[in-house]
Amino acid sequence: MTMFRSHMQTALEEARTAAARGEVPVGAVIVQGGEVIARAGNRMRELLDPTAHAEMLAIRAACAALGTERLTGCDLYVTLEPCPACAGAIAAARVARLYYAAADPKSGGVVQGPRVFDHPQAHHAPEIYGGIAEQEAAALLRDFFRSRRG
Repeated sequence: MTMFRSHMQTALEEARTAAARGEVPVGAVIVQGGEVIARAGNRMRELLDPTAHAEMLAIRAACAALGTERLTGCDLYVTLEPCPACAGAIAAARVARLYYAAADPKSGGVVQGPRVFDHPQAHHAPEIYGGIAEQEAAALLRDFFRSRRG
């Protein structure tokens, strides 16, 4: 039996790198069979692309790496609860398990807000595990926004 190993620290590294670029510090990692196949941080400002969320970029990279539009059997680790758009992409990609750190009461789409996976229109709902390294991820976000407010 394989022991569970969290990859949230790798996602947090991506979030810190995003913050250093002036992006909102969110990082995502996609894992298959215990191996990281894609990792990304937010790049919306850099790419001038409102869809360049960490999850979207990681999903695109993982699909390219695997040569498929489905990520069946893959796990996604992300430092912030996915927004509704990212939750839709997670469902479309058929991600098996979603691990997230901090809840997002303002813009979340998984356990907050619209709860995308609970809708009958959702073609797929991953297993969901929240609160992994929550305090660290929340502090990173809080510090980022505090520094922006001056």
